[in-house]
Amino acid sequence: MARKSLVGEVADDLLDRIVAGEFPPGALVPGELELSARHEVSRMTVREAMKTLEAQRILSVQRGRGTFVNAVDQWNSLEALLRAASAHVGNEAAGIQLIELRRMLETGACALAAPRIADGELARLRGFLDTMRDAHDRGNVDEFVAADLAFHDVILEASGNVFLTAVFQPLHRVLEARRKETSRVPDIQEHALGMHAAVLAALESRDPKAASDAMDAHMTQTLDDLVNYVQ
Repeated sequence: MARKSLVGEVADDLLDRIVAGEFPPGALVPGELELSARHEVSRMTVREAMKTLEAQRILSVQRGRGTFVNAVDQWNSLEALLRAASAHVGNEAAGIQLIELRRMLETGACALAAPRIADGELARLRGFLDTMRDAHDRGNVDEFVAADLAFHDVILEASGNVFLTAVFQPLHRVLEARRKETSRVPDIQEHALGMHAAVLAALESRDPKAASDAMDAHMTQTLDDLVNYVQ
């Protein structure tokens, strides 16, 4: 079996070339021999890398003709879409669009969760908020981000809507990478702590509008921080 690390390297390099416009939609990508020579890997490794991109609908195989690049609107990998958006509309615009998507999903999830959330789930939110505070005090960005993501996961689960959690799941890798970028700024961590505390308080009140408003304020702060500190 081809090693996963090598498969990933080949797939990522080809995706980078596609995003950069070297292979636009409809273009024929290099064959196995050319790619294996470029990366000094086996043809099996290249084949697995191509299968990865094909599964994400970035590439399509036409028997007897070769492998071609699909239009971006056919891709089903959110991470790849974000890379393409960042390249074409800019990192700031892509980040803003991601927050817009989160706002639509998470404010609704928070409103649904308010009357449904269990005492045990509220306790988990308090625990993750405490972990965020502790990680902030110790300067541990990875722990801060992990607790931040887990906090939001509890709210999605508490919404009781299985479709919300399914739709949100592909966002996780993208959000983790973005959070690690923004959470390196101490002021942004401070803002996040205050906003998460407000969301928790609103959920404890069991008031759907208060919960939705608190999450909306959190998304607004996230957007402001992105524009003022990161971009």
